[in-house]
Amino acid sequence: MSTQKFVLGAPGANLGAQRPKKCARSRSLRIIAAASLALLALQPLAAETSGDKSESDRLEKLERAVEQLQKRNAELEQEVSSLKKRTAFAPEFAPEGQTKITSDGKTYVEKNVLTEEKKPIYVVPAGPEFRLTLGGYIQMNFEDGAVSAFEGRFGLTALKDRFRLRRARINLTGDFAEQFDFKIEGDFENSDGISSNRVAFEATDIFVNWHQFPEANIKIGQWKAPFGLEQITPDPVLFTIERSLPTGAITPERQLGVQIWGKPFTNLWPQEKDLLTYYAGIFNGNGRNTTNNDNNNFMYVGRLELLPWKGKVLGQDSSLKLGADILNSRDDKGTNISQTLNLLVNTDGSLSPFTLPGADERTAWSVDAWLNIGPFDLIGEYFQEDVDGRTVAGVAPGFSDFEPSGWYVQGSYFLFPKKLQAVVKWEALNPGQFGSDGIHSITGGLNYYIHGDAIKLMANYVHTWSDFRAARPGIGDDQFDEVIMRLQLMF
Repeated sequence: MSTQKFVLGAPGANLGAQRPKKCARSRSLRIIAAASLALLALQPLAAETSGDKSESDRLEKLERAVEQLQKRNAELEQEVSSLKKRTAFAPEFAPEGQTKITSDGKTYVEKNVLTEEKKPIYVVPAGPEFRLTLGGYIQMNFEDGAVSAFEGRFGLTALKDRFRLRRARINLTGDFAEQFDFKIEGDFENSDGISSNRVAFEATDIFVNWHQFPEANIKIGQWKAPFGLEQITPDPVLFTIERSLPTGAITPERQLGVQIWGKPFTNLWPQEKDLLTYYAGIFNGNGRNTTNNDNNNFMYVGRLELLPWKGKVLGQDSSLKLGADILNSRDDKGTNISQTLNLLVNTDGSLSPFTLPGADERTAWSVDAWLNIGPFDLIGEYFQEDVDGRTVAGVAPGFSDFEPSGWYVQGSYFLFPKKLQAVVKWEALNPGQFGSDGIHSITGGLNYYIHGDAIKLMANYVHTWSDFRAARPGIGDDQFDEVIMRLQLMF
């Protein structure tokens, strides 16, 4: 029923949400009646005084009158208290609609006005999903100094100080009773290092996963190929603002394909169901949001994760996680083989995307480890890749074989539990195209968790060395410094 509003004051004024005027008149009449009883009781007293009645009679009548007034006053107070407890939706005020008071300039008239009940706004799935979740996150960066120098962006590829909308993603996930789940996610951010001229909304993850058997899920669509611990770790939970250079240069990032994955001990050994997780996928191999494969060959990717130990150290939850990856792909001319960051070494030592001048075959592998002891985390990862040219239809590849490799070690510790975290990362990439063409960086940072990862402030200082420039004096500076700050909000 609609909220009732009542008005006191001049004609046409808004009288506010008050008790009906009828109730106010009723209370006034009761007070007048009580006062009349008191006067009736006092009149005989005056008459008796003139008739020389006894003092005791007068006192007795006066006490009876006072008792009557007290009783009536108590009744009135109880009624007023009851009225205050009633809400504006009380049916006795407006059983069929909203009570309004109108005026013709002389008198006030109360009447019920029929009003249509407003229905609540709600959203329901169009399909048979039993769970549908809308979410997303925003990451806003401030970057000052030698911007992205740790990614090889200096000299010919240098960037300027900037505010950067790093990610602005929205996603929809859902589950079906038939053991299917799905995710649809897109990014409003204008440039991600892959498509530098992109200015429109673009898909990131779009997939369907059949999970009836936890030992053998089947996943179809577009998502991150299972290669590299840091790469497959979700962006919002990373301990540093950006991923390491070797992760971006060597791992394949998002691809279109199909994958089987699972935890083989889920039913055989339930208490150790997380002991082993495997992933095996077949992908186009030429990046995300593509309508065609670069050739009739596919990229094959596999990953194994082992959780050999999980327990307590000094009363703190602790664990050790190990991982290993393998990748093989045969690519045609024009394929970008450094999907996320740069790998091609320029004449000044800076890096650019490596777009193949001819066909190749790539084989890459990596190993990783993650040790957690309460507030302390130690993570390390090593990558290596062989890029070998292929002659296709008598056409030479147009480049020499090379072997990029890289690694990083990262340690972090909560200075204040679940609130303030310090992190240090040491990383290196050797593109393997020239002698002394490596890039090294050290990152120091602080993360302040305002509301966990949902609202988080991050600050990183990054110092970078270029071996290429240090070995070739006169090209330019061989050391660079950068400050990066980020505000993250998840919803």
